[in-house]
Amino acid sequence: MADQTALSPVLLDYAREVSLRDDDLLRELHELTARLPAGSAMQIMPEEAQFLALLVRLIGAGQVLEIGTFTGYSTLCMARALPSGGRIVTCDINDRWPGVGAPFWRRAGVEDRIDLRVGDAGKTLAELREHEGEGVFDLVFIDADKAGYPHYYEEALALVRPGGLVAIDNTLFFGRVADPECDDPDTVAVRRLNERLRDDERVDISLLTVADGVTLARKRG
Repeated sequence: MADQTALSPVLLDYAREVSLRDDDLLRELHELTARLPAGSAMQIMPEEAQFLALLVRLIGAGQVLEIGTFTGYSTLCMARALPSGGRIVTCDINDRWPGVGAPFWRRAGVEDRIDLRVGDAGKTLAELREHEGEGVFDLVFIDADKAGYPHYYEEALALVRPGGLVAIDNTLFFGRVADPECDDPDTVAVRRLNERLRDDERVDISLLTVADGVTLARKRG
């Protein structure tokens, strides 16, 4: 049985050459984001955003929740994948970085599908549960402050419908989760969430060892 293939820069370039379908608009936003402070570290890889868009289509998602917008690259990819009348609620702590992506949303013709909520994510999620109820989203993508991951996961599980997906980014967290010497709050939070996911009978899970680790959790009915 073959083991995990080490992804060299050459092999990564090949994978992108034969599978990545980004266009000029996506490349422009991705390159613009990469030039921002910590932009390269904070934005997701293009192939991961394409994967999220595929998930939206695979499960027929019409209602998507994104926790952590940054410049809205993943927001744009998922919004494009939504059917007519679909909606993505995306939340960020302030409007500075989403403001970078907003013109691209307009240029792509999907601005009307994107509902940006600015403020503390915990408060935003509580408001969604109060005003819209539980089980209203088909897909939730978590990519925000790591210390908040355990709380965001519980809120996401309440907000997603049975059979829906919660996708969590950075679950390998630069490899720090496997290093017992790393005990900073962010690493500890991601590590604890990974252990909780492993033992959570409410979901079916798979931790994909791509990018910085992406865990998919399907809410059982």
